[in-house]
Amino acid sequence: MDTLTLEHLRTWVGRREEIEDVVAASRVAALAATLDRDDPPPTPGDALPPPWHWTLCVPAARQSALGPDGHPARGGFLPPVPLPRRMWAGGRLTFPRPLRVAQPVTRKSEVISVEHKSGRSGELVFVLVRHEFHGAAGLAITEEHDIVYRGPPLAGTPAPAPLPAPAGCAWQRTVVPDDVLLFRYSALTFNGHRIHYDRRYATVVEGYPGLIVHAPLIATLLLDLLRRNLPGAAIAAFEFKAIKPLFDVAPFAVCGRPEGDGKTVTLWARDADGWLAMSGVATLA
Repeated sequence: MDTLTLEHLRTWVGRREEIEDVVAASRVAALAATLDRDDPPPTPGDALPPPWHWTLCVPAARQSALGPDGHPARGGFLPPVPLPRRMWAGGRLTFPRPLRVAQPVTRKSEVISVEHKSGRSGELVFVLVRHEFHGAAGLAITEEHDIVYRGPPLAGTPAPAPLPAPAGCAWQRTVVPDDVLLFRYSALTFNGHRIHYDRRYATVVEGYPGLIVHAPLIATLLLDLLRRNLPGAAIAAFEFKAIKPLFDVAPFAVCGRPEGDGKTVTLWARDADGWLAMSGVATLA
C-alpha cells in the first residue's frame, strides 16, 4: 500500500457516527432463543446481559448502498480500505451500568486510528473504532473495536502455525455452528456480510473452507458460558482476541476457568482439532 493511500485512509481518523435505538424485548427474546437459553420473557427494566448490545444501534444502510461483500460500501463512516477481506479482530469493553429493556440507547462512535502492516500473509490494515453506548441512566458500555482488513490469500504461502488451546478448563460447552445459527445471528445484528451465510461467496470469492462464525457471536458465547456457570455474577469488563477463524464445517467448544483472585475468568474457544480460536478475559465486579 503506497503512502498516499495510507494518508488518505488516515483522514478518516476522528470521523464520528451516532445511532439511536431502543432495547426491544422482542430482540432480547430472539437472541436468548438463538443462544439456546431458557430465559423467562424479558420485561421492561430488565438488565441487558453483556455483550448483547451488539444487536443494538446497527447501521441500516440502504440496499443500494451495500458493497459486494454485503457490508455498507466503504468510504462512509469506515475508511475505504482497498483490501477485500474484512474481519472483527477483537475488542475491549467495560460495563459501568446495564442497558435496560424498553429503554432508549444511543451509540456514539469514532474512528481512532488506521494502521498498516505487512507480513508473511500479505498486507494488513487495522482500524480501531471506539463506541460508547448511553442508556437512560447514562454511559452504559465503552468498547474499543478492532477491525482488520487483509488481501486475498497468497498462493504458496503457508498458513500461520496454530496455537494449542489452554488445558484445564472448569466449564465447557460444545457449539454446532450450522448455517441456521449463523443466519439468525446475522439477522439479529443486521449484518449483511456474506461470509456468514453465502457459502459460494465465502468459499469461491474469499477462499474460505466454509461459512465463518461471527467473532462477536463467539465472544457472546464465551460470556454466555460464564453466565450459565456463574448466574449471579456481574461483569465489569471483557476483552477478547480472535486468533483463528471458526467455520461451520465442524463443532467447536467454548471453555472457561475462574481464576484464584475471585475476579478474573479466563475464557477461550477451541476448534475441533484442539487449536485456539479466540481468547478472552472477563473481570467481575
